[in-house]
Amino acid sequence: MTIPPETGIVDALSAETTAVKTIHSADGRPPRDNNDPRTKQRQGNGQGKGQGNQPRRDRRDIHGWVVLDKPIGMTSTQAVAVAKRLFQAKRAGHAGTLDPLASGGLPIALGEATKTVPFVMDGRKRYRFTVTWGEERDTDDTEGRAVQTSDNRPDAAAIRALLPQFTGRIEQTPPRYSAIKIQGERAYDLARDGEVVELQPRPVEIHELTLVDQPDADHSVFEAECGKGTYVRALARDMGRILGCYGHISALRRTLVGPFTENDMIPLEQLEALCNRAACGEGSLADALLPVETALDDIPALAVTRADAARLHRGQAVLLRGRDAPHSSGTVYVTVAGRLLALAEIGNGELIPKRVFNLTGLTASSGRNERD
Repeated sequence: MTIPPETGIVDALSAETTAVKTIHSADGRPPRDNNDPRTKQRQGNGQGKGQGNQPRRDRRDIHGWVVLDKPIGMTSTQAVAVAKRLFQAKRAGHAGTLDPLASGGLPIALGEATKTVPFVMDGRKRYRFTVTWGEERDTDDTEGRAVQTSDNRPDAAAIRALLPQFTGRIEQTPPRYSAIKIQGERAYDLARDGEVVELQPRPVEIHELTLVDQPDADHSVFEAECGKGTYVRALARDMGRILGCYGHISALRRTLVGPFTENDMIPLEQLEALCNRAACGEGSLADALLPVETALDDIPALAVTRADAARLHRGQAVLLRGRDAPHSSGTVYVTVAGRLLALAEIGNGELIPKRVFNLTGLTASSGRNERD
């Protein structure tokens, strides 16, 4: 058995981490409309719901990641529903909510990839965002109402001098309109009901915060790379307060989520076209997918024999022995004949399976897909 070198780990930015469910995280809020995919689903053959008792099309076993370049105005829940419909997939979920007003990378896990969602959510996220100065809003973005105004405007020198205060490990108070729970209720629900929402500061890590453009006195463009739990909207709010001019987010784009970069993103129109061509026998849905193990880029891989793979597949531990046995401990992903088999823990000379993958069905093309 051999463990290849670790490929380097990337970190994350999402306050409410969940493994598979498409709920709202750090910079998200609940959808304004009915996002039940059952009310929006259409049959690909053009036949509507009113066709007697005609059954729905069969769902398929499809395993992998599709990184949607989410358009502005679409909720993350809606995006997952669209991807699930296009692929006719049995299971789907996303790795970190992206605000409806934001665009950019929304990693959607299909099938067995849903088991790897936590590894993406614990990775870094990178954003490019615009702050509009002169108004602080109750939602800390353009959807809210103004609660503070100022005629002051910061210059680039004042902004750059401030940025070190927001770099590294800092204390940050989440926005009132956030998904954090207070006595079992979401903060955004309480805020919309007119209740006073008091959230406590908590530590977050901002790896990098840069002023990249100042097109006019009212707007500044930033890039931030953040760890899990950071609120970009809170950054705009807090910078505006210290600068004495107030501010809120007016544009937001996510450019990195864990191992997924802009090169991995596929626009919705392109995804729809690819799936439609595949339905007509032109091309394959696999061309739109990244392998399940892409989410595991930051943990080591361990190759096992077929005999050991059979034990692991049954949920049984495997004794690690011989000169090639790993001496490390911790999480590894296990492969057999180059195929993903399981997530497992090494400890006390044993390999203990924690998550076993069943990749029967459609999977991504071998290796990491590349797109223009």
